[in-house]
Amino acid sequence: MTHSSPNAPRSLPAPVDVVLPCLDEAAALPWVLSRVPAGWRAIVVDNGSTDGSAELARSLGATVVHEPRRGFGAACHAGLGAADAEVVCFCDCDASLDPLLLEGFVRDVVAGRADLVLGRRRPQARGAWPPHARAGNLALARMLRRRTGLRLHDLGPLRAARRADLLSLALTDRRSGYPLQMVVRAADAGWHIEERDVPYLPRAGKSKVTGTWRGTWHAVRDMRAVLTEPPVSRVPADREGAQR
Repeated sequence: MTHSSPNAPRSLPAPVDVVLPCLDEAAALPWVLSRVPAGWRAIVVDNGSTDGSAELARSLGATVVHEPRRGFGAACHAGLGAADAEVVCFCDCDASLDPLLLEGFVRDVVAGRADLVLGRRRPQARGAWPPHARAGNLALARMLRRRTGLRLHDLGPLRAARRADLLSLALTDRRSGYPLQMVVRAADAGWHIEERDVPYLPRAGKSKVTGTWRGTWHAVRDMRAVLTEPPVSRVPADREGAQR
C-alpha cells in the first residue's frame, strides 16, 4: 500500500514503482512518502540506517528492501531489482525533490515521448545546492557531452524509464557513478533522453555525498571512471509498447 497525498493526481495508465534509496532519512520520510502519487508503490531501500528509517517507512505503507552493501548505486539497483512495475522512477529520500513531479515524467515515458526523463534541479533556496556540488555536476555534464553528445545540464536523481529498458542496460556501478552510468549506457543504446526543470529544496539532514568537498570529490571520481568506460554495444531495448 502506498502512503499517498490527498492532493495526488489520478493514477496513470501504467503501473509505477518509485525507488527511494535511504540512509538515515527518518526526518524526511513522512513528507516524501506522502508525496508519492496515488496508486504507485514506494520502494524504500534501506542502506544501513540506524535511525529507524526502515521501520518508519514500513509503518507508512512503503515496501522496504534492505541492501547491506553501502553505496548509492547499490541501493538504487536493489530497488530496481525489487520493482515489478512497467515503469520505474528514482527519487532521493531526503525531501529535496518532490516525488509528485514524477507523474509528468511517467506520462512522457508511457506516451513514447521519451525513453528516459531526468529532472534538472533548480534551487529554490540559498544553500539548497552547495557551490562545490553544483560545480562538480557542471563539470560532469560537460564531460558527458564530450562523451555522448548529450546536451544535459544536470545528472540529478529524479528520473523515470521503463523497467525492462533499465534492466537491459546491465548497470554495474554500485557507488556514486550509478546515475551517470545509466545515462551514458542509455545514450549508447540510442535512447531518447529528455530533461525537465524541477524545484530543488533544502534537504532534511546532512548529505552523505555532496555535503562536503571530500564527498563531492569521491562522487566525481566515481563518475569520471564511468566516462572512461568503452561504449557497450547492444541493440536498443524494444519499446514497441510505448508507441501503442
